[in-house]
Amino acid sequence: MSAETAQSSNNRLAYVLLVLTTTFWGGNAVAGKLAVGHVSPMILTSLRWAIAVSILLVIAGPQFWADRRKVLRHLPLLFAYGATGFALFNITLYSALNYTTAINVAIWQAAIPMFIFLLNFIIFRTRITIAQMIGFILSVIGVAVVASGGSVERLMELAINFGDALMALAGLLYAGYSVGLRYKPDLHWKTMMVAMAFAAMVVSLPFAYAEWQSPAGIVPDARGWMVVLYTAIFPAIIAQVFFIRGVEMIGSNRAGLFVNLVPVIGTVLAILVLGEVFGLHHALALVLVIGGIWLAERKPARQR
Repeated sequence: MSAETAQSSNNRLAYVLLVLTTTFWGGNAVAGKLAVGHVSPMILTSLRWAIAVSILLVIAGPQFWADRRKVLRHLPLLFAYGATGFALFNITLYSALNYTTAINVAIWQAAIPMFIFLLNFIIFRTRITIAQMIGFILSVIGVAVVASGGSVERLMELAINFGDALMALAGLLYAGYSVGLRYKPDLHWKTMMVAMAFAAMVVSLPFAYAEWQSPAGIVPDARGWMVVLYTAIFPAIIAQVFFIRGVEMIGSNRAGLFVNLVPVIGTVLAILVLGEVFGLHHALALVLVIGGIWLAERKPARQR
Protein backbone atom coordinates (compact mmCIF):
# COMPACT_ATOMS: atom_id res chain seq x y z
CA MET A 1 0.00 0.00 0.00
CA SER A 2 1.37 3.41 -1.00
CA ALA A 3 1.83 6.20 1.56
CA GLU A 4 -0.87 8.25 -0.19
CA THR A 5 -3.38 5.37 -0.04
CA ALA A 6 -2.56 4.74 3.63
CA GLN A 7 -3.06 8.42 4.45
CA SER A 8 -6.41 8.47 2.62
CA SER A 9 -7.57 5.40 4.55
CA ASN A 10 -6.37 7.00 7.78
CA ASN A 11 -8.36 10.15 7.01
CA ARG A 12 -11.53 8.19 6.28
CA LEU A 13 -11.25 6.35 9.59
CA ALA A 14 -10.67 9.64 11.42
CA TYR A 15 -13.77 11.15 9.79
CA VAL A 16 -15.88 8.14 10.84
CA LEU A 17 -14.63 8.39 14.43
CA LEU A 18 -15.26 12.14 14.59
CA VAL A 19 -18.77 11.91 13.11
CA LEU A 20 -19.58 9.20 15.68
CA THR A 21 -18.16 11.48 18.38
CA THR A 22 -20.42 14.38 17.43
CA THR A 23 -23.39 12.00 17.09
CA PHE A 24 -22.90 10.75 20.65
CA TRP A 25 -22.49 14.31 21.96
CA GLY A 26 -25.50 15.50 19.98
CA GLY A 27 -27.49 12.58 21.39
CA ASN A 28 -26.75 13.75 24.94
CA ALA A 29 -29.46 16.42 24.76
CA VAL A 30 -31.96 13.94 23.32
CA ALA A 31 -31.12 11.45 26.08
CA GLY A 32 -31.61 14.18 28.67
CA LYS A 33 -35.04 14.97 27.24
CA LEU A 34 -35.98 11.27 27.28
CA ALA A 35 -34.97 11.24 30.96
CA VAL A 36 -37.64 13.79 31.96
CA GLY A 37 -40.11 12.03 34.25
CA HIS A 38 -37.97 8.88 34.37
CA VAL A 39 -34.87 10.06 36.28
CA SER A 40 -34.26 13.52 37.74
CA PRO A 41 -31.28 15.64 36.52
CA MET A 42 -29.04 15.54 39.60
CA ILE A 43 -29.50 11.80 40.10
CA LEU A 44 -28.88 11.21 36.38
CA THR A 45 -25.61 13.17 36.51
CA SER A 46 -24.39 11.41 39.64
CA LEU A 47 -25.17 7.92 38.31
CA ARG A 48 -23.66 8.79 34.93
CA TRP A 49 -20.30 9.67 36.44
CA ALA A 50 -20.33 6.82 38.97
CA ILE A 51 -20.70 4.33 36.11
CA ALA A 52 -18.18 6.20 33.95
CA VAL A 53 -15.59 6.13 36.76
CA SER A 54 -16.09 2.39 37.22
CA ILE A 55 -15.53 1.74 33.50
CA LEU A 56 -12.59 4.15 33.28
CA LEU A 57 -10.83 2.51 36.21
CA VAL A 58 -10.88 -0.77 34.30
CA ILE A 59 -9.58 0.89 31.12
CA ALA A 60 -7.17 3.42 32.62
CA GLY A 61 -6.56 2.27 36.21
CA PRO A 62 -2.91 1.22 35.71
CA GLN A 63 -2.03 4.52 34.01
CA PHE A 64 -3.81 6.51 36.73
CA TRP A 65 -1.92 4.60 39.45
CA ALA A 66 1.39 5.26 37.69
CA ASP A 67 0.60 9.00 37.61
CA ARG A 68 -0.83 9.17 41.16
CA ARG A 69 1.88 11.51 42.52
CA LYS A 70 1.36 13.96 39.66
CA VAL A 71 -2.38 13.78 40.24
CA LEU A 72 -1.95 14.70 43.92
CA ARG A 73 0.24 17.68 42.98
CA HIS A 74 -2.42 19.01 40.63
CA LEU A 75 -5.51 17.77 42.50
CA PRO A 76 -7.24 21.19 43.05
CA LEU A 77 -6.99 22.04 39.35
CA LEU A 78 -8.16 18.59 38.20
CA PHE A 79 -11.03 18.77 40.67
CA ALA A 80 -12.05 22.16 39.30
CA TYR A 81 -12.03 20.78 35.75
CA GLY A 82 -14.25 17.85 36.68
CA ALA A 83 -16.57 20.01 38.77
CA THR A 84 -17.24 22.61 36.06
CA GLY A 85 -16.82 20.84 32.72
CA PHE A 86 -18.22 17.46 33.71
CA ALA A 87 -20.55 17.77 36.73
CA LEU A 88 -22.09 21.26 36.84
CA PHE A 89 -22.31 21.54 33.05
CA ASN A 90 -24.33 18.32 32.80
CA ILE A 91 -26.46 19.17 35.85
CA THR A 92 -27.52 22.47 34.27
CA LEU A 93 -27.97 20.90 30.80
CA TYR A 94 -30.21 18.07 32.06
CA SER A 95 -32.12 20.52 34.27
CA ALA A 96 -32.67 22.84 31.29
CA LEU A 97 -34.34 20.02 29.39
CA ASN A 98 -37.17 20.06 31.92
CA TYR A 99 -38.09 23.53 30.66
CA THR A 100 -37.00 23.78 27.02
CA THR A 101 -36.67 21.60 23.92
CA ALA A 102 -33.75 19.38 22.92
CA ILE A 103 -33.42 21.47 19.74
CA ASN A 104 -32.91 24.63 21.80
CA VAL A 105 -30.33 22.89 23.98
CA ALA A 106 -28.47 21.61 20.91
CA ILE A 107 -28.30 25.11 19.41
CA TRP A 108 -27.20 26.63 22.73
CA GLN A 109 -24.27 24.20 22.73
CA ALA A 110 -23.19 25.69 19.41
CA ALA A 111 -22.74 29.01 21.19
CA ILE A 112 -20.12 27.63 23.60
CA PRO A 113 -17.18 28.60 21.30
CA MET A 114 -18.45 32.17 21.46
CA PHE A 115 -18.54 32.06 25.26
CA ILE A 116 -14.94 30.82 25.14
CA PHE A 117 -14.04 33.66 22.79
CA LEU A 118 -15.65 36.19 25.18
CA LEU A 119 -13.93 34.82 28.31
CA ASN A 120 -10.53 34.78 26.57
CA PHE A 121 -11.03 38.43 25.64
CA ILE A 122 -12.16 39.47 29.15
CA ILE A 123 -9.56 37.49 31.12
CA PHE A 124 -6.54 37.34 28.83
CA ARG A 125 -7.23 40.30 26.54
CA THR A 126 -6.92 38.02 23.52
CA ARG A 127 -6.56 40.02 20.33
CA ILE A 128 -9.80 40.37 18.36
CA THR A 129 -10.10 40.73 14.60
CA ILE A 130 -13.01 42.40 12.85
CA ALA A 131 -14.11 39.02 11.47
CA GLN A 132 -14.14 37.56 14.99
CA MET A 133 -16.20 40.47 16.29
CA ILE A 134 -18.74 40.11 13.48
CA GLY A 135 -18.84 36.35 14.06
CA PHE A 136 -19.42 36.86 17.77
CA ILE A 137 -22.27 39.31 17.12
CA LEU A 138 -23.92 36.91 14.64
CA SER A 139 -23.74 34.07 17.17
CA VAL A 140 -25.20 36.25 19.94
CA ILE A 141 -28.09 37.16 17.63
CA GLY A 142 -28.54 33.45 16.89
CA VAL A 143 -28.86 32.43 20.55
CA ALA A 144 -31.16 35.41 21.14
CA VAL A 145 -33.43 34.08 18.39
CA VAL A 146 -33.50 30.69 20.13
CA ALA A 147 -34.05 32.12 23.61
CA SER A 148 -36.93 34.30 22.43
CA GLY A 149 -38.55 31.56 20.33
CA GLY A 150 -38.24 33.84 17.32
CA SER A 151 -40.53 36.40 18.93
CA VAL A 152 -39.38 40.02 18.75
CA GLU A 153 -41.89 40.93 21.47
CA ARG A 154 -40.44 38.37 23.90
CA LEU A 155 -36.92 39.52 23.07
CA MET A 156 -37.78 43.17 23.71
CA GLU A 157 -39.43 42.22 27.01
CA LEU A 158 -36.47 39.98 27.92
CA ALA A 159 -38.95 37.15 28.53
CA ILE A 160 -36.52 34.24 28.20
CA ASN A 161 -37.49 30.64 28.84
CA PHE A 162 -36.02 29.38 32.15
CA GLY A 163 -34.52 26.37 30.36
CA ASP A 164 -32.70 28.64 27.92
CA ALA A 165 -31.37 30.69 30.86
CA LEU A 166 -30.02 27.47 32.38
CA MET A 167 -28.36 26.62 29.06
CA ALA A 168 -26.69 30.04 29.05
CA LEU A 169 -25.26 29.15 32.48
CA ALA A 170 -24.22 25.71 31.18
CA GLY A 171 -22.44 27.35 28.25
CA LEU A 172 -20.54 29.70 30.57
CA LEU A 173 -19.53 26.78 32.81
CA TYR A 174 -18.17 24.76 29.89
CA ALA A 175 -16.44 27.82 28.46
CA GLY A 176 -14.77 28.42 31.82
CA TYR A 177 -13.61 24.80 31.85
CA SER A 178 -12.29 25.08 28.28
CA VAL A 179 -10.44 28.33 28.94
CA GLY A 180 -8.95 26.84 32.10
CA LEU A 181 -7.50 23.94 30.10
CA ARG A 182 -4.63 26.23 29.09
CA TYR A 183 -3.25 25.42 32.56
CA LYS A 184 -3.74 21.66 32.07
CA PRO A 185 -0.92 19.68 33.74
CA ASP A 186 1.24 17.35 31.68
CA LEU A 187 -0.69 14.14 32.33
CA HIS A 188 -1.69 11.18 30.17
CA TRP A 189 -5.21 11.60 28.79
CA LYS A 190 -6.35 8.43 30.57
CA THR A 191 -5.25 9.85 33.90
CA MET A 192 -6.98 13.15 33.14
CA MET A 193 -10.23 11.37 32.30
CA VAL A 194 -10.22 9.28 35.50
CA ALA A 195 -9.38 12.27 37.71
CA MET A 196 -11.99 14.57 36.18
CA ALA A 197 -14.71 11.90 36.08
CA PHE A 198 -14.05 11.08 39.74
CA ALA A 199 -14.27 14.79 40.64
CA ALA A 200 -17.55 15.04 38.72
CA MET A 201 -18.96 12.08 40.64
CA VAL A 202 -17.95 13.57 44.01
CA VAL A 203 -19.35 17.03 43.19
CA SER A 204 -22.63 15.64 41.87
CA LEU A 205 -23.33 13.42 44.91
CA PRO A 206 -24.57 16.21 47.27
CA PHE A 207 -26.83 17.54 44.51
CA ALA A 208 -28.21 14.05 43.89
CA TYR A 209 -28.82 13.43 47.60
CA ALA A 210 -30.61 16.77 48.05
CA GLU A 211 -32.77 16.08 44.99
CA TRP A 212 -33.52 12.52 46.19
CA GLN A 213 -34.75 13.94 49.51
CA SER A 214 -36.97 16.47 47.75
CA PRO A 215 -40.30 15.97 45.94
CA ALA A 216 -38.44 16.56 42.65
CA GLY A 217 -36.27 13.46 43.09
CA ILE A 218 -36.98 10.62 40.65
CA VAL A 219 -35.16 7.30 41.00
CA PRO A 220 -34.56 5.83 37.52
CA ASP A 221 -37.06 3.39 36.10
CA ALA A 222 -36.29 1.14 33.10
CA ARG A 223 -36.11 4.05 30.64
CA GLY A 224 -34.19 6.12 33.17
CA TRP A 225 -31.53 3.42 33.49
CA MET A 226 -31.22 3.21 29.69
CA VAL A 227 -30.58 6.97 29.61
CA VAL A 228 -28.05 6.71 32.45
CA LEU A 229 -26.15 3.94 30.67
CA TYR A 230 -26.19 5.79 27.33
CA THR A 231 -24.83 9.03 28.85
CA ALA A 232 -22.18 7.18 30.87
CA ILE A 233 -20.89 5.00 28.03
CA PHE A 234 -21.30 7.02 24.83
CA PRO A 235 -20.96 10.79 25.42
CA ALA A 236 -18.80 10.46 28.55
CA ILE A 237 -16.32 7.77 27.49
CA ILE A 238 -16.51 6.51 23.89
CA ALA A 239 -16.93 9.97 22.37
CA GLN A 240 -13.92 11.27 24.31
CA VAL A 241 -11.76 8.34 23.23
CA PHE A 242 -12.85 8.67 19.58
CA PHE A 243 -12.21 12.42 19.61
CA ILE A 244 -8.72 12.01 21.06
CA ARG A 245 -7.94 9.36 18.43
CA GLY A 246 -9.32 11.59 15.68
CA VAL A 247 -7.09 14.46 16.82
CA GLU A 248 -4.08 12.12 16.76
CA MET A 249 -4.90 11.05 13.19
CA ILE A 250 -5.69 14.36 11.46
CA GLY A 251 -4.65 17.08 13.91
CA SER A 252 -6.58 19.29 16.32
CA ASN A 253 -7.43 22.06 13.83
CA ARG A 254 -9.21 19.75 11.39
CA ALA A 255 -10.74 17.58 14.11
CA GLY A 256 -12.03 20.66 15.96
CA LEU A 257 -14.20 21.64 13.00
CA PHE A 258 -16.29 18.50 13.51
CA VAL A 259 -17.53 19.86 16.87
CA ASN A 260 -19.66 22.30 14.87
CA LEU A 261 -21.73 19.28 13.80
CA VAL A 262 -23.00 18.74 17.37
CA PRO A 263 -25.93 21.21 17.16
CA VAL A 264 -26.84 20.02 13.67
CA ILE A 265 -26.86 16.33 14.63
CA GLY A 266 -28.55 17.12 17.94
CA THR A 267 -31.31 18.98 16.12
CA VAL A 268 -31.82 16.14 13.61
CA LEU A 269 -31.96 13.56 16.42
CA ALA A 270 -34.45 15.67 18.37
CA ILE A 271 -36.74 15.73 15.33
CA LEU A 272 -36.35 12.03 14.51
CA VAL A 273 -36.40 10.58 18.03
CA LEU A 274 -38.53 13.05 19.98
CA GLY A 275 -40.73 14.35 17.17
CA GLU A 276 -39.91 17.96 18.05
CA VAL A 277 -40.96 20.62 15.57
CA PHE A 278 -38.18 22.40 13.70
CA GLY A 279 -39.25 26.00 13.26
CA LEU A 280 -38.01 28.72 10.95
CA HIS A 281 -36.41 30.48 13.94
CA HIS A 282 -34.35 27.33 14.64
CA ALA A 283 -33.04 27.32 11.07
CA LEU A 284 -32.19 31.02 11.30
CA ALA A 285 -30.44 30.50 14.66
CA LEU A 286 -28.35 27.58 13.33
CA VAL A 287 -27.25 29.62 10.32
CA LEU A 288 -26.33 32.61 12.51
CA VAL A 289 -24.54 30.65 15.23
CA ILE A 290 -22.58 28.26 13.00
CA GLY A 291 -21.91 31.00 10.44
CA GLY A 292 -20.62 33.21 13.24
CA ILE A 293 -18.28 30.48 14.49
CA TRP A 294 -17.03 29.82 10.96
CA LEU A 295 -16.32 33.52 10.45
CA ALA A 296 -14.61 33.89 13.83
CA GLU A 297 -12.40 30.84 13.25
CA ARG A 298 -11.26 31.90 9.79
CA LYS A 299 -7.64 33.00 9.54
CA PRO A 300 -6.32 35.56 7.07
CA ALA A 301 -4.36 34.05 4.18
CA ARG A 302 -1.06 35.34 5.61
CA GLN A 303 -1.69 33.41 8.89
CA ARG A 304 -2.65 30.11 7.25
